[in-house]
Amino acid sequence: MTVASLPPPEANLLLNGKVRLIQAADGYRAGMDAALLAAAVPAKSGERVLEAGCGVGGVLTQLAVRRPGALLTGVERDAKAAGLAVDNAALNDLADRMAVLNADIAAGFAALDRPRFDWAISNPPFFDDEATLRTPAPAKRGAWIADDGLAAWTRFLSDGVRDGGRIVVIHRADRLADLLALLAERCGSFAIRPVQPFADQPAKRVLIHAIRSGKAPLRLLPALVLHDRSGAKHAPEAEAILRGEADLGW
Repeated sequence: MTVASLPPPEANLLLNGKVRLIQAADGYRAGMDAALLAAAVPAKSGERVLEAGCGVGGVLTQLAVRRPGALLTGVERDAKAAGLAVDNAALNDLADRMAVLNADIAAGFAALDRPRFDWAISNPPFFDDEATLRTPAPAKRGAWIADDGLAAWTRFLSDGVRDGGRIVVIHRADRLADLLALLAERCGSFAIRPVQPFADQPAKRVLIHAIRSGKAPLRLLPALVLHDRSGAKHAPEAEAILRGEADLGW
């Protein structure tokens, strides 16, 4: 048995143990949002997927296991996180189809000097202004604060896909109007899936699917409900997604 076949002590197990993820103890840690985003990208074999702000690879590693034929590229400006993403690709035997670029979203997609992708996905920072929340810990600031605003992220995603290419974003439900307005400059055919903590509570997250140059009417899909009142940690549908036994289709 090789050393690589055993997870190091600091590795977390995701997708019911199918993914091993090393995360910094003091930085942003991949959780439910990463799992939902990975489940919402039905990329076909051979299709190229770009993630803006990939962090340590929490989405890309899960997506790689869900979609074995997809070719994945992550962009991350934090050099430490990007390095961990490279390590996580190797740890999960994904180095042949998961690349990580240490680059800044604010520089724009053209700065990557890559052809446009079939998919562009992201869990952008939730806030534009530090005054809107208590200042996050320095190690987590980059994951919470979009220094160049949400518009820089939507522009990068829209520029990063070919015509007919698809964009998937997970974000705060209260930013839905902003996201639709920004993406609508180049995209359409929107599909929106609310994510509710409980069936009787408002959505706190939304998953948005858009197509570059799409013209179809907007579709509001059934909500994903994360918890019920049974005492279980997650509702059955959410649990199946977290275990990699179900996807979030469009």
